[in-house]
Amino acid sequence: MCDCCGRPVTAAPTELRVVCDDCLADPPPWKQGRAALLYRGAGRKLILGFKHGDRTDIARPAAKWLWQAARPLLHDVDIIAPVPLHRARFLKRRYNQAAMLAEKLATLSEITFCPDLLVRVKGLGGLEGLGADERAKKMRGAIEPNRKKRHLIQDAKILLVDDVLTSGATLRAATQGCLTANAKEVCVATLARVAKDA
Repeated sequence: MCDCCGRPVTAAPTELRVVCDDCLADPPPWKQGRAALLYRGAGRKLILGFKHGDRTDIARPAAKWLWQAARPLLHDVDIIAPVPLHRARFLKRRYNQAAMLAEKLATLSEITFCPDLLVRVKGLGGLEGLGADERAKKMRGAIEPNRKKRHLIQDAKILLVDDVLTSGATLRAATQGCLTANAKEVCVATLARVAKDA
């Protein structure tokens, strides 16, 4: 899999670090990334149930799968944090599925969990159906470090958790939020990765 985004790729067995064409063409601001599942078939149904169907019971086994996938990234991580939801979206959904995953992953990894390390300052509506450029434009400046938690980010290695990586726009915005607060390094872990050609 791609060392940056978790997308399945074909690589020679001798390659030390495999990076997909998309990440080579437009490198993400985070150092490494992993995904536990592909966002298709049963994986897609599971995530839709978790995200929109109140299937919060999925969080525990999903966090175990994510822990297995993210293990290479967990060395020296100081804080695990979720990608934040905007307040309006949180009130509608009543929970942040990324926060549930991140908390359970932090428990399994025995790493500090901070649910509000970042804040979503713009309510943007959904990103579904938008292309990569539209997503990036919509997400620019949408996520910032929580002013009360900036001291935790300074010189820290952060692992950001989200449910699905599609274009990477949300994780780019979240990573930039950490980097503006002088994070030492940011890695990302998602439950699923959208991949056109697995």
